Amino acid sequence: MSLTSLPIQVLSQMLSKKEISSVELTQAYLDNISKDQQDPQPINAYIKVTPELALEQAQLADKNIQANKHTPLTGIPLGVKDLINVKGIATTCASKIMTGYIASYDATVIDRLINKNGMPHLGKLNLDEFAMGSSNETSYYGVVRNPHNKEYSPGGSSGGSAAAIAGELAPITLGTDTGGSIRQPAALCGCVGFKPTYGRVSRYGATAFASSLDQIGPLSKTVTDAKLLYEAMAGYDAQDSTSSKNPIDSQPLNGNVKGLKIGLPKEFFTSDLNEEIKNRIMDSAKSLEKEGAILKEVSIPEMIHAPAVYYIIAPAEASTNLERFDGIRYGNRQPANLLSETYINTRTEGFGTEVKRRIMLGTFILSAESYDSFFLKAQQVRNLLIEDYNKVFEQVDLILGPTTPTSAFKIGEKIDDPISMYLNDIFTISANLVGTPAISVPIGLNSQNLPIGLQLTARCFDEGTLLNGAYAIESLYLK
Repeated sequence: MSLTSLPIQVLSQMLSKKEISSVELTQAYLDNISKDQQDPQPINAYIKVTPELALEQAQLADKNIQANKHTPLTGIPLGVKDLINVKGIATTCASKIMTGYIASYDATVIDRLINKNGMPHLGKLNLDEFAMGSSNETSYYGVVRNPHNKEYSPGGSSGGSAAAIAGELAPITLGTDTGGSIRQPAALCGCVGFKPTYGRVSRYGATAFASSLDQIGPLSKTVTDAKLLYEAMAGYDAQDSTSSKNPIDSQPLNGNVKGLKIGLPKEFFTSDLNEEIKNRIMDSAKSLEKEGAILKEVSIPEMIHAPAVYYIIAPAEASTNLERFDGIRYGNRQPANLLSETYINTRTEGFGTEVKRRIMLGTFILSAESYDSFFLKAQQVRNLLIEDYNKVFEQVDLILGPTTPTSAFKIGEKIDDPISMYLNDIFTISANLVGTPAISVPIGLNSQNLPIGLQLTARCFDEGTLLNGAYAIESLYLK
């Protein structure tokens, strides 16, 4: 068994026992990345690889391990979604408009994981441009391919982060989740994708898409690995005004679900859900019931409006956040005679089709004549959705359902059909609108040998129950 096939929990133990070195481990991943880049049909998970930096940091990690000055993450290489700042390295957001921008500071998660825990930085991972997309086809740096079948999409927007795990190009990665951008690609690539409670992990240093929805989280081989990374980067940060001071609930993962109340929302199991996925999800639920969990049918009536609410609020916030990318302060600039022409030329040339679509939609929504009819009403329905979730969590501890309505789709299949692409996030969007933590866990392959993901959702700040429930699901498929 190769080093790159092992979870970081095992790798951490091997490093601690001096059975392997961080340099050896990091080089193994760099070799895999190099091999993929030379492939005629590469996975294309990375926009920028940093081998010199990674090996330099790995050498330092080995010294700290030898001196017993290390944590469980020291020496474990990390891949970072390329809208999270790493000082001295380009942050592209997979957009032409960011050409030439070099990050002048580390994001808080980078400071905690790389600077304080000693994780070598493998490189910056590909994504949909400015995290806007569900297939990783909107990137200026090319599409990412699903390692399970390179004709298929890995999902998005954290497609590079998920494909790197599935393709053994990183042992663990960082993604961001605005409407399912960690969980959806995790489901399509067959790995674990975890979105913590909104405000649990600092967003400082991550380029904003929709500020009230964005959250950073891990993608990994196992639930245990996700928990390790999450607990190292979570916690209050004074540099993020939305950061929470709630204590982190660190529970051991034992998989005990006896007496755990699990809700199955009837809105999740509609005719839109692929029959094969539905059967696998229900089989998993019944297996938990055999282990002592209590299943209960619940209802989230407002969930039917979640996609509409999301695609009003997210573009509105995006149009505001992306206003700063104008070619004046940083990034690519297109020359012109007038200042107004500079703005127009730069943004016309620099932004891709999907980003332009969402900026224009958001600008329309926020216009004086549309604000009350669209944005205000969307926020009101968002509050109703929050009330629905609160009522459900008075009855159950976890909500269980599918992560996606279908398995991975072919590259190019939905790129010209925005509505079909948007509806691929129908089961993940609600957690972002409500702010709850949610996780996608792989539960095997379908008849086409493509992964299926199961999603669990918990009360805000109850990551302990969520992770243990996910561990129980994972254990069923590791037996």
